[in-house]
Amino acid sequence: MSQIKDLNMRTKPQLVPLGTLIGRELRKEDSVGKPTIKYGQAGLAKKGEDYFLIKTDCERIPGNQSTSFSVFGIFDGHNGISAAIFTKENLLNNVLSAIPEGATREEWLQALPRALVAGFVRTDIEFQQKGETSGTTVTFVVIDGWTVTVASVGDSRCILDTQGGVVSLLTVDHRLEENVEERERVTASGGEVGRLNLCAGNEVGPLRCWPGGLCLSRSIGDTDVGEYIVPVPHVKQVKLSNAGGRLIIASDGIWDTLSSDIAAQACRGLPAELAAKLVVKEALRSRGLKDDTTCLVVDMIPCDHPVVLPTPKKKQNSLTSLLFRRKSLNSTSKGTNKLSAVGAVEELFEEGSAMLAERLGKDFPLNSDSGIYRCAICQVDQPPGDGLSVNSGPFFSPSSKPWEGPFLCTNCRKKKDAMEGVWKKLNRNRVGRF
Repeated sequence: MSQIKDLNMRTKPQLVPLGTLIGRELRKEDSVGKPTIKYGQAGLAKKGEDYFLIKTDCERIPGNQSTSFSVFGIFDGHNGISAAIFTKENLLNNVLSAIPEGATREEWLQALPRALVAGFVRTDIEFQQKGETSGTTVTFVVIDGWTVTVASVGDSRCILDTQGGVVSLLTVDHRLEENVEERERVTASGGEVGRLNLCAGNEVGPLRCWPGGLCLSRSIGDTDVGEYIVPVPHVKQVKLSNAGGRLIIASDGIWDTLSSDIAAQACRGLPAELAAKLVVKEALRSRGLKDDTTCLVVDMIPCDHPVVLPTPKKKQNSLTSLLFRRKSLNSTSKGTNKLSAVGAVEELFEEGSAMLAERLGKDFPLNSDSGIYRCAICQVDQPPGDGLSVNSGPFFSPSSKPWEGPFLCTNCRKKKDAMEGVWKKLNRNRVGRF
């Protein structure tokens, strides 16, 4: 009997406290570590107006390598190179200055979408103060661990190719030809949208915004076109599983020729440096060099994983859409659930509105105990008596309703009023129809 009793004691499963299990899972997650970042760049110049940014040594806390993150960007200039160069040199610092100091990593990631909006608008204001008229598209990618945040204006593009062969678009094209909502926004502000009108009355080419003739609805710069061409970016933030994935970031010289799927398929199974060259080659093969053509390929690779991402063995069916799981359509959604499927991508945030009230929010961090207020866009400290716009207070321009967002200095408030007057007019028209 004693032997049977001992046997039962040895085979009976031992109960483990819930806290111990959670601790084990957290330690297991930590042991995965950050991905290894491998990248490649390729391009050919037609006009010499494409620029790119690669910076893999950024640190949230200076001097602390454990807080490292990477930044990649494509800047496709037009009407000159000044806006592209200025944005490349200043955008990152403007974004980082809009994130509160001392934030934890989770707080930093949650603040990043809002900081990207502030950074884009600030960069546009600073460039327009130079009095130059060039403009640039921007696709700006921040990689922190397995979290990828993409902000974009214009028609450059960033796609994500996961291990399962699922290709996802992380940007929105701001071409008037394809984007109905942007056409409505521009025309409601007083801009005209139409094609180039030849002497004979024939219309040719893509839809453009007049005056100026720009075929984009969002950019940085373009002072001479009008304030309805806004620098407010579409922002999307996703989290990859530890299976990794590949980003392809490129100017429209690639996407005018290749679809997202074809670009991803063209370089699967190749290291990033060779993959970027092959994407450019594939784009030129069918069309030739019609425009500046620039491509960045970025691989996020598990530390214990082969460097080259394998090619899917067969075409995926509709079930692969389950691998890309939308967390929420809400613009303020913050994902907290852990990924459970290999190769899955979790959407943490997505918003593309041109309204700063929706993009900066009402809960912008602020310490006004000293009586000095910091502008949410340009990060300049000012006392409220200097014309600062205060939430629900008397400091707002008489041309618009009280500002419900964070504190803005006079210059940034003027920029906001100019950009968003379109939406007030549009909303009034909608009310009148009901």
